[in-house]
Amino acid sequence: MAGPLIPAAADGVTAPGPARYLRGAGRAARLAVRRLGMLALLLAAVFAAIELLPGDAADATSERGESAAGTALRREALGLDRPVTERFRDWISGLPTGDLGTTAHGEPVTSVLSGPFPNTLLLGSLALALSIIGALTLGSWAALRPGGRVDRAVAAVSTAAFALPEFVISVALLLVFSLWTGWLPAVTLTGPDGAPASWDMLVLPLLALAIPQIGWNARIVRGALADQADLPHVQAAIIDGLPRRRILIHHMLPGALPAVAVSTATSAGMLVGGAVVVETLFNYPGVGAVLAGAITDRDTPLVAGVVVATGAAISTLLLLADFVRDRILGTDR
Repeated sequence: MAGPLIPAAADGVTAPGPARYLRGAGRAARLAVRRLGMLALLLAAVFAAIELLPGDAADATSERGESAAGTALRREALGLDRPVTERFRDWISGLPTGDLGTTAHGEPVTSVLSGPFPNTLLLGSLALALSIIGALTLGSWAALRPGGRVDRAVAAVSTAAFALPEFVISVALLLVFSLWTGWLPAVTLTGPDGAPASWDMLVLPLLALAIPQIGWNARIVRGALADQADLPHVQAAIIDGLPRRRILIHHMLPGALPAVAVSTATSAGMLVGGAVVVETLFNYPGVGAVLAGAITDRDTPLVAGVVVATGAAISTLLLLADFVRDRILGTDR
């Protein structure tokens, strides 16, 4: 009599496809819940941090000559006379419906962010894509001849690029490409739709954000490829005399992708932090300027709204990185 078409899984053997996918979906759900919990803790910390700053939104946004009674009335209208825990509870309860609250100037936070956030998302996405392409190119180029002049040069340049803060890189780019040569505009002008008026206004902010991340990710790529070079199947390909580029593309890069995916997601968080400085220096119409103004105005809902928008984007990239890593490594934890 014929046996079953699908044998039962033995101990230590990977379970059939459906069960494996169910476990993967469960792990993804647990990761999503964990990241949502971390985001909630971060938002609570934002409310607490703004509360600890001297003054409040009513004081920071008061007009010259406004009476103390008028400021007190506005403080009550903004709900600042209530405990911070109550205000945080009411604010976060509106998140499931997309309600991010109202700014200290009486505008919906979603309306304030509807223009700048897409601009920041565009700049950050382009910088992330450029950093991935640049890092893969430099890291792979260095890995073709380990220990050679190119390898040493890439290591030195990538370390220097990552060590320099965005402020220094921005000033250097402004001096070279704007003040000395006049090739690119020093500031960003906005069009009628609130976006940059021309593509060349994106170049300097894009480079200022991408250069440090290219340095960071190039070192990650080079290290991941070095780990892959010691594996038996790569050594076998080298002994068989396969071309270096074929070994790199077909035997080394696929195994390095999990490390590259994780470093890319990490870069997304770094880009958000750098965007505040870069957007301010280049007058770029993104959330960096909004965040700086919101902190000055002690505008807690607006600061928290920026954190929610950027945190959601970063969490999505982190989940994608986890998915790529699990698909390649086959982890089902």
